[in-house]
Amino acid sequence: MTTTPIRFWVDPICPWCWVTALWIRTVAPERGLDITWEPISLLMKNEVGPESEYYEAVAWSLGLLRVMESVRGAGGAADLGELYVEYGRRIHHDGDRSFAAEDALRAVGIDVAHAAAASDPTWDAEVRRRMDEGLAFVGTDVGTPIIGIGEGAGTVGIFGPVITRVPPRDDALALWDATTTLARLDGFWELKRTRTERPDPGPRP
Repeated sequence: MTTTPIRFWVDPICPWCWVTALWIRTVAPERGLDITWEPISLLMKNEVGPESEYYEAVAWSLGLLRVMESVRGAGGAADLGELYVEYGRRIHHDGDRSFAAEDALRAVGIDVAHAAAASDPTWDAEVRRRMDEGLAFVGTDVGTPIIGIGEGAGTVGIFGPVITRVPPRDDALALWDATTTLARLDGFWELKRTRTERPDPGPRP
């Protein structure tokens, strides 16, 4: 099977991103996807200020992204998928938006010393740099999820797909095939309809 490099930009706090991430993890083994997990901070992207009702959540989530970059910086890029999934379990299935990064790291067997990065703003430059790489593929008028398909000059980027639940296997694979077909079609830009459902992440992974 041919391997396709994928870059997937995530903010742990985003429920839409979480469902799409669960979907892509489902199709990855059957479509030969090699996923690199990248950061996009909704705090930075949307310039959320302290007066916003969302500030506390997105500021806390930026701390989780800092931890991911600390792990990556220590050669742990291969562990980021499991760390992100552990974040997602706690946030979107357990309803916990205040857990300590140390607990998530310990749960997936990563050095808990990386937890110190959560409160270290020196990681923000790397978070922003990587976020900007994703936005360069799709424009600044979108959020997350962002997926980059391919590598180098041949990379194509998309915002989405935005889904409310992970489809059954055959539908999940069909969605991936359709997504990549449209993403690579010269001149194609957008399909959209108004969302009438909230994200349903399903069983805890």
